[in-house]
Amino acid sequence: MKQSSLGLGTSTKRTRRREFLDEMDRVVPWSDLVVQIAPFMPEGKRGRPPFPVESLLRIHFMQQWFTLSDPAMEEALHDVPLFRDFAGLGGWDDRLPDESTILRFRHVLEKHKLAERILATVNLLLGAKGLMLRSGTVVDATLISAPSSTKNASGERDPEMHQSKKGQQWFFGMKAHIGVDADSGLVHTVRGTSGNVNDVVEANSLLHGQETDVFA
Repeated sequence: MKQSSLGLGTSTKRTRRREFLDEMDRVVPWSDLVVQIAPFMPEGKRGRPPFPVESLLRIHFMQQWFTLSDPAMEEALHDVPLFRDFAGLGGWDDRLPDESTILRFRHVLEKHKLAERILATVNLLLGAKGLMLRSGTVVDATLISAPSSTKNASGERDPEMHQSKKGQQWFFGMKAHIGVDADSGLVHTVRGTSGNVNDVVEANSLLHGQETDVFA
């Protein structure tokens, strides 16, 4: 992994998160996955130079592993040197992907049906190495806010986004339904829906079928 310039904010303590990311750096076939994705990425002939495909892919994986929304992932890249190192990005003074860039990359994966195939490939590797035991699954959902304004080019809200009530507060956006390995905490299944879809509706689709226990 690329080290942050000047070593600012870095630590030598071998935390569980650092150990895990070091292991993923070794076992995930990054170059093979990049080859699958690169043909679908925009050429970036105009504007600022695009971020490397592998960096965006590593960020996408960290989102799944640590259940981070797009805004939370952007903040984590600024706040956590370990995440920048894993993504192969520069130090504290270099340009970092914002939440829009992270969102566009995920849309590329979704449009060309690459996301599920890539996640399944990696999860098979993790299972083979004993890093994902698959005996138990925790299912949950998280709300991801979207702009509710119609002051945009189309003059409309995103038709895939809807209102959802959590407690006494209303949210507008989508919902990420997540299945997590109960032992390791690794995400093995993610499904995105509009915000008004009830958690129970997607619960069965978050199971891989080999569980002996399910927690919700």
